[in-house]
Amino acid sequence: MNASLTVSTPTSLSPADRSVGLWLMSCCAMILAMAVIGAITRLTESGLSIMEWAPVMGTLPPLSDTEWQRMFALYRQIPEYQQINAGMSLEEFKTIFWWEYIHRLWGRLIGVVFAVPFIWFLIRGKLQRGLIPHLIVMFLLGGLQGGLGWYMVSSGFADRTDVSQYRLTAHLLLAIAIYAYILWIAFRLLAPKPPASPAVTLSGLRRAVIGLICLLLVTIASGGFVAGLNAGMIYNTFPLMDGDWIPSDYAALSPYLLNFFENIAAVQFNHRALAMICAAVVLGLWVWSRRLALSDAAQNAFSLLLAGVAVQVMLGISTLLLVVPIWLGALHQAGAILLLSLAFWVLHHLRSAPSEEAGARDELQKGYGTAV
Repeated sequence: MNASLTVSTPTSLSPADRSVGLWLMSCCAMILAMAVIGAITRLTESGLSIMEWAPVMGTLPPLSDTEWQRMFALYRQIPEYQQINAGMSLEEFKTIFWWEYIHRLWGRLIGVVFAVPFIWFLIRGKLQRGLIPHLIVMFLLGGLQGGLGWYMVSSGFADRTDVSQYRLTAHLLLAIAIYAYILWIAFRLLAPKPPASPAVTLSGLRRAVIGLICLLLVTIASGGFVAGLNAGMIYNTFPLMDGDWIPSDYAALSPYLLNFFENIAAVQFNHRALAMICAAVVLGLWVWSRRLALSDAAQNAFSLLLAGVAVQVMLGISTLLLVVPIWLGALHQAGAILLLSLAFWVLHHLRSAPSEEAGARDELQKGYGTAV
């Protein structure tokens, strides 16, 4: 993992870097909101309500009764309507249509909020030279995410009554990757020189936090399969599942590997287990950090991470026990992204003391892409 992506490190934060960093943080906030809207769209079964992909013309919603009837007629052709929503009225269709429309419109707005300031900063010469290629990659990834979103939605038009859990999880993970990419660079711009800590065992702690980040990503991916299979709607007890620690139908599918991706019982159990492992790892890292001479900022970052995982575990258990209310399911998804953000914030603060960094300073000044 390229965890030490860096910008040049001035002795004080320049106005240009501050402006660029705040812009990138606003993009992160919009992506977080997009994830919440996406969760609501999924939980309200609204994602298949728009049968067309029109990146430009689709910015406008239906403006006449004729256009509403045309969109509704397209929806009535797919299995979701025929097998689940047969008899739905036009007004009921409009409810699910608006959630999918808002989801797509918000994605377009993110593109505008990213592209327009990028061009302005570029023209005004306010961007570090090493930053420009990364911003271009971010924009291209955003376009890829739009295409992947349509690829996901189209999986529910022919033989299914919902979208593919594989494509849903891929769509979620790419959103997380874009978010994390932008967030990390924003941290480096807004806080280029966090308070340093003695380097004794610091590299080992860094590697452990990177491992935690990888584990969080796997857990988020498992949550995508839970959402894609509606696996949160069964086994609504905790900690046991239908009276067992491991559900009796955990290995019901053959070949065995399919259980990890298509067996509802196994998918939910795996997500539970991964969440508990994440909580245990965070607690262990917090205890470890207390035994080291870290900076106050780094210690506080670990404490925030511990508080974040506690809140997220409570949100997950509550979501399960209450059979996934829409607002709580969306909040749980937002909590996962915020928890990941806290892990990156911890990693950002695990910086060695200046005297121990002196030998590497010239390399760091070269810009981006330095590996741990």
